[in-house]
Amino acid sequence: MSDTFPSLVSTEWLAARLGAPGLVVLDASYHLPAAKRDAAAEFAAGHIPGARFLGLASLFDGGSRVPYAFPTPDQIAARLAGLGVGAEDAIVIYDDSAIRSAARAWFVLTASGRDDVAILDGGIAKWRAEGRALECGVPDIAPVAPAAFTAPVRVRSKADMLANLASHAEQVIDARSAERVFGTGIDPVNGLPMGRIPGSGNLPYTDLFNPDGTYKSPDALRAAFAAAGVDLTRPLVATCGSGVTASVILFAAHLIGKHDTALYDGSWSEWGADPATPKAQGSAA
Repeated sequence: MSDTFPSLVSTEWLAARLGAPGLVVLDASYHLPAAKRDAAAEFAAGHIPGARFLGLASLFDGGSRVPYAFPTPDQIAARLAGLGVGAEDAIVIYDDSAIRSAARAWFVLTASGRDDVAILDGGIAKWRAEGRALECGVPDIAPVAPAAFTAPVRVRSKADMLANLASHAEQVIDARSAERVFGTGIDPVNGLPMGRIPGSGNLPYTDLFNPDGTYKSPDALRAAFAAAGVDLTRPLVATCGSGVTASVILFAAHLIGKHDTALYDGSWSEWGADPATPKAQGSAA
């Protein structure tokens, strides 16, 4: 659309531009199994008019040993092409998920070279709360030619994280709840022992939002990073359970102008399941 396309847009902004040429709206809702929710069925029951369902739950590299691995460039290109998203289209992403999955979609696209990608602040929950129109059914979409994507450089492997234990080149921040990061029992989400990568800090992704589900102001985001012990002058790697809520940290960092960031792809689902990786449990003190 333009060189000044924002990264975060309000419901008012989107409502004024629905149906504009070159603007595509994608529903990137994704839920943990325990939620027992069907994102595709919920999309069909009611979505922002003109939106298309991204199917984020299936957008991963099934050929990788990494759980919910970052998708390949070809997979991303094929998915967007099948949804009729052209190479020059601007994209607004929203979700209706407790784990704020729009941030994962934003990171997948932007880290792979896509420009003009924004998140709808507050998601469809805010859209509904304001009484805005919804549309039912599944749209009939004509596919387009696939756009080019690149392999992301802002994704870290388990080998990278092991090397970082010695080099300390990058700060590691875990987006999960403090209970899961510092606890000593069994993680209720993935059934692995609770714990963390040694030396990692904790910034629960939920701390980055206002009560209405919108992102906090830049000053409040900076304060949240500072309270978590993050040095904003140093590179940062975000981790979580499987690479979804860590993306919230990456998006919040982007909002305050911090871009020397990366995602640990496997996160605790990979690290915690490997008996050979070192782990920390209990209090950080």
